[in-house]
Amino acid sequence: MSLFAGFFDDAAVFPPGSKPLPDAVPDHAGHRSAGYHELVGPLILAAPALADLGSLVREPLEIAVTAPGGPAQLPDALARAADLPVRLSGLEVAVPAELSVPEFFGALDGAGDVPVFVEVPRDARRAEVIATCAKTGHHAKFRTGGVKAELYPDEAELAAAIAAVVAAGVPFKATAGLHHALRNTDPVTGFEQHGFLNVLVATAAARDGASGAELVPLLAERDGAVVARRVSEVDAGARESFRSFGTCSIIEPVTEVVGLGLVPASVLGEGEKA
Repeated sequence: MSLFAGFFDDAAVFPPGSKPLPDAVPDHAGHRSAGYHELVGPLILAAPALADLGSLVREPLEIAVTAPGGPAQLPDALARAADLPVRLSGLEVAVPAELSVPEFFGALDGAGDVPVFVEVPRDARRAEVIATCAKTGHHAKFRTGGVKAELYPDEAELAAAIAAVVAAGVPFKATAGLHHALRNTDPVTGFEQHGFLNVLVATAAARDGASGAELVPLLAERDGAVVARRVSEVDAGARESFRSFGTCSIIEPVTEVVGLGLVPASVLGEGEKA
């Protein structure tokens, strides 16, 4: 189970789940006390949600905060977090179109010791952003899907991105679209979706020297037995690169890794088994 420790960030409040905050907070506490608690990362919240969090927290809470509006949202978010019974384990910050890359990174100085995950743009700025993350010690964040088909990078684009951050020594996390363990076609939307285990396997291969082109078939693999076998050969070092990913449903990815024989079924209570 150590390979998946803290792998599943609780992004229940974000689409498509869109769970109300008053439900998400106690539900997260339930995840952190369940048999699979070791696999659960922080509760992910957008910066504006911190204004409503105080009345909902009954015990110390680990959170990560997204700043979709860019660094301008950080001072207020940091001040609010300092007044709450929370441990802020990460900041996830988008790069606004109006800021140059040097301006953006200069604006992150106020984050202090909190790890910053920079959402890497899917445009010509990608290489400069990754290179600057490597220089400054910041991490990367990749958007791997969303509510529209065009928000999903194809295998070649994601493979190139993974190869680039691994080569640069930049840890990363992923958000959106990783709804299942394996590469799949969503039966409702028809969207081609990446599998979180495929991304883990591709990351391990990149750390072993595989090129971006060699990662493409690993991201495209849909056979559960094949992917599970590859995951069983992955060492813990892969998680030094691929830190975690956001999921709207903690129980679904846990159930899937259990189903593939990668995590003991004992982590699931009787009421949690699919």
